[in-house]
Amino acid sequence: MKSLFKKYKLVVRFIVTFLLVYGVLTIGYTLYLKYSNGSEYYPDYITNLVARQSHTLLEGIGYSSNILNHPNEPSIKVIIHNEYVGRVIEGCNGLSVIILFLAFVIAFAGKLKPTFLYCLTGSIIIYVFNLIRIVILAIGLFHYPNQKEVFHTVIFPAIIYGIVFILWMIWVNRYSKINYSNG
Repeated sequence: MKSLFKKYKLVVRFIVTFLLVYGVLTIGYTLYLKYSNGSEYYPDYITNLVARQSHTLLEGIGYSSNILNHPNEPSIKVIIHNEYVGRVIEGCNGLSVIILFLAFVIAFAGKLKPTFLYCLTGSIIIYVFNLIRIVILAIGLFHYPNQKEVFHTVIFPAIIYGIVFILWMIWVNRYSKINYSNG
């Protein structure tokens, strides 16, 4: 058994580190959500920010849009040309995807400064792509409302998770300190 742990030390270390980081960040995020109820930003600050920024981007590219707090659920309605096209919920704010990204990068950590900078840069890239994803999804739902399921469950998750996967591969192949020849 000891020889197996020695042989797969890197794999075990990766799994343990990933689970610890993912667990700590998820607990922190859950506490953030729990204690942000009742704040001036509905349903929470980050989700509200994402909705407002999506609205600004829609306006910036020529779509008359509006956002309204949903009266019956913790979400923000997105309206284009006076037509309700969708809602921004907590799961749309990108933080759970960023947490997954961070856990992976930290589990394959390199030196402290490059790891920190890559985590910061990657999180910003994911956040920006998530905003673009929401805007394109809203426009797609406005023009092609019958394609809601394809847009929301296939195309746009593939975009955001595809970006995360590409960022992971860049990290592992260029910046991680893991040396595969020693395994």
